[in-house]
Formats: sequence, structure tokens, C-alpha cells
Amino acid sequence: MSETRSLNFIEHIIEEDLRSGYDKEALCFRFPPEPNGYLHIGHASAICLNFGLGLRYGAPVNLRFDDTNPAKEEQEYVDAIKKDVSWLGFEWAKECYASDYFQQLYQWAIVLIEQGKAYVDSQSSEMIASQKGTPNQPGTNSPYRDRSVEENLDLFEQMRSGACDEGSHVLRAKIDMASSNMLMRDPVMYRVLHKHHHRTNDQWHIYPMYDWAHGESDYIEQVSHSFCTLEFLPHRELYDWFLDQIHDPKLLRPKQREFARRNLSHTVVSKRKLMRLVQEGVVDGWDDPRMPTISGLRRRGYTPSAIRAFADSIGVAKRENLIDVAHLEFCVREDLNKLANRVMAVLDPVLLVIDNYPEDQTEWLEAENNPEDPNSGSRELPFAKYLWMERSDFKESANRKYFRLTIGKEVRLKNGYIIKGVSVDKDPDGRITQIHATYDPLSKSGSNNPEAQRKVKGTIHWVTRDHAVDAEVRLYDRLFTVEAPDADKDGDFMDHINPESLEVISAKVEPGLKELSVGTPVQFQRTGYFVLDPKSNPDKLVFNRTVSLRDSWGKINTP
Repeated sequence: MSETRSLNFIEHIIEEDLRSGYDKEALCFRFPPEPNGYLHIGHASAICLNFGLGLRYGAPVNLRFDDTNPAKEEQEYVDAIKKDVSWLGFEWAKECYASDYFQQLYQWAIVLIEQGKAYVDSQSSEMIASQKGTPNQPGTNSPYRDRSVEENLDLFEQMRSGACDEGSHVLRAKIDMASSNMLMRDPVMYRVLHKHHHRTNDQWHIYPMYDWAHGESDYIEQVSHSFCTLEFLPHRELYDWFLDQIHDPKLLRPKQREFARRNLSHTVVSKRKLMRLVQEGVVDGWDDPRMPTISGLRRRGYTPSAIRAFADSIGVAKRENLIDVAHLEFCVREDLNKLANRVMAVLDPVLLVIDNYPEDQTEWLEAENNPEDPNSGSRELPFAKYLWMERSDFKESANRKYFRLTIGKEVRLKNGYIIKGVSVDKDPDGRITQIHATYDPLSKSGSNNPEAQRKVKGTIHWVTRDHAVDAEVRLYDRLFTVEAPDADKDGDFMDHINPESLEVISAKVEPGLKELSVGTPVQFQRTGYFVLDPKSNPDKLVFNRTVSLRDSWGKINTP
């Protein structure tokens, strides 16, 4: 392993284990999502952590679905998760499911019952909760805690066979109702659920709880290091207790360790809250480009390499903190600057007429695709008398600091000629409908004519009227107006929805964009990075803005 960079604390844990005699060949990691929703940017960091460790140490990484709650899990989410992990550029060693181990977990539960370490509790969930006590007061034993082994086995079999109603019984581990760790006060291991499971169908009527299934699944798969987010730190004691009951000394014993979540500003990542955004129509689905889901980021035009660079740059830590979304945007700008071809698109078009250009002439100008990529080549753009230009690139009169087009002053048309503003036409309301200019025929970009070398302070982009293609452009911005919408304890996170998070406009783009493939990034010159939406088609081009060329949010929203 290369030591060219400092190790994070997770890697220090692994390195210490290796120095203590741990067999490097025994290293194994896992990413264990629950298939009850779509993965988000927080999951992306966990994916990059675990699969990154696998690459760093040459160790296998399993993709294991924690499918223990059929009431909320669907095959749709399984498929989406697999697509997201693959899209990020990672390959898993084994595709596993907690449901693969239902029979083994059930048999181990019977062993615990036989050893007097588990019992069936017939109280309601409310009664069980009321007996848990508080962090400063011990809990109260269930009246069913001392049921005989025979009765427990019989009831547990009835639960498994479907003879019991939901909520009528649970299986609890018999640990310590006075433990200072509330999770150790006889935790529930199984509950009765008569729900169809997406993989096991109707075979099971009992389903294991997370704490029972997770550590034992790690053990079955011989995962060496089970990395969880910080909220699972109190669960580690229970994780170890369950392993104590079934661990064979001849087999590897997994160890759980925790790292802090990296929260992203101006968004939420709770699946429940993301679901609410979808259900209440704030966004148009899990893959809405404003969503922090991996599918949303993909549709918006974020690249796998940018997300991996973001995850690597923020690292892992022992304390939670809030990462400014501007840092993620910086990572995607850095990546797209190298990848994206520069193209012409006019988002707020006004007609520009070159008065002294021949009426019936069209010429083709050479344009470089990407100055950051010497292998990107060039393309030809049509140029004619009638062009579209940005309305904001013109003022009838302006001071010396204005470097775009105005009456009597010159600018260069990108890849084209130097022009001088002459006059304007207006409608009865005073709105400019046409801008008239003249061009210098000797000033063509790239020519050896001295006039072409003449310097002007402004350059503007354009598209030719008769060759331009109509496009719908969606300008996306932050979904929330505040950094931490979750932090509002007195209000609802929905109170902070940004009403300007999406602006849909009609634009004119250069003709070659009709051939653009979905997912191929482009830079609209002087505007930002865009990608063709998956729902676009040749008859209706739809572009999503991935990110602007610069971060304008901070300037607009700084008091």
C-alpha cells in the first residue's frame, strides 16, 4: 500500500490490526444498504469508503442488501442501488442479501432460546417500551421473561408458521434490563410480519431486526471490518454480544467501527423526508436533478469521477460536520472543465442583424471543441447575416467598464468577426426586438490578416438564426434556502424550500447538439455546464444545468 498520503483513522485501525498479526488475505468489507429507497450523496461517501478500502488493500467488498423489512422494500430499489454502485465505478465481489441467511438466523435464534438467552414476549410494543426504563433508571422485566424453554420454542414456531397475528408476539434477547446501554435491555430480535417479501415471497412470517441480522450477516460472509455511521456506536455492544453467542473461534470475528456522517448543506438526506418531497410534488421523482440522490445527481450531469473526488476530499472523521454544497460543485466543475466540449447556446435570445453581411451567404467557421483537451478536435459552425445573441450582452449606452456590445463600440463574436453596434428596433412597449451591427470582413478569428489580430475587450457568443435549434433549458439551483433545513427545530424543513430552485426557459442552441448523446456533458460558453436530459428526444431537446461556471449563490445570498 502506498504511503504517499496520510492515513485516515479507519485506515489506521486496519493498519494496526495488520501489525497485530491480522492476515491481510482475510480482509473483507461490505456496503449494506436497505432497499427501501434510492441512494443519496451520503451513501456515495460510504460506497467510496468501503470500495476504496477494497481497492487499497486488494480485498473483496460485498454488496449486501439488508432486506429484513418487506413492508418497505422493493425490487425497484435493489435494481436502482446496483445501478448506482456500478455507475460510480465499483464492482462488488459478491451480491448478498440478509434474506439469504434467514434460515441460519432462525436456527441460531432457536439455540439462544434453548440456552435461556432469548424468550417470546406477548406484550404490546407500547408495554415493552414503557418497561425499558430511562438512561438513569433500570428497566422492568417482562412478565414473560421466565417462560420455559419449551413454551418459548412452541410459540416461536407458531410465529414462524404464520399462526400468530402481527404484533401478538416478539422474540427478545435476554440480556440485562438494568444495563446502562438502553439497547442491551432485552432487545427485540424478531417480529411477526405477514408481508410479501420481494425475494422469499411468503415463506417467512417472522423477520429479524437489524441488530440481530447485521452482525450475524457480517459473520456469515466473514467480513473483517464493518464500518457504520456514528449513530450505530451504541449498537456496537449489542453487535458484539450477539457475536459472542454464535462465534466459532476457528472463524474470523468481524469488528464494527464507526465514522461520522458528512452532511451536505442546502439539502436533506433522510429517506423519509426525501419521500415526502416526492409524494408532495415538490420534485418530480427520486431522480429529480435537485434531489441529493445518486440518480438525481446523474440526471443533473454530475460525473462519477467528480463524486469520487468529492468523497475523497472530505475524507472520514469521528465528528459530524456540514459540508458546503459549493465544495461538491467545485469538484464537478473541475472534472467537467476537462471533459466538456464548449458549445454555443443563447438562453435569452434577441435577434442580431449584421447589416453589411451578404443576405444570401452562409459560411462555416472553425470552433475548437475543448481547449483543455488537445485531442478534442474542432467543429464547424454556420455563420450568416441573422444571428441570435444574449439580450444581456447588449446595452444601448454604457460606461467604459462595459465590455459587451453597445452602440458605437466593438466586440468580437466568438470564433467569428469583430462587430460594431449601430442601432436597435423596438416594439411599441419599448422592448428591443432587433440589434443592428456591422462587421469587419478582415477580422475573422484565426486568419493571418492584421485586422484579425486587433484586440477588442469583449467577446460574446451567438448562434445563427436559420440553423439554430430550439431547446428547453432547465436551470437548477439549491433546493433549500438555508444551509441546514433539518436544524429548524421549531418549524418544518419544507418551510425552507427554495421557490426559485428551477427555472425553465426556451433557448436557441447550435445545430450539432441534435446529435448529442444523453449523459454527455457540454459547456454552454460563458454560462455553465449542461447535460441532455434522459427524457429528451431529437424533436424536443431538454438540457439540465449541472452547475454554473462560477458560484453565484454566495454572492446573491450573502447579507
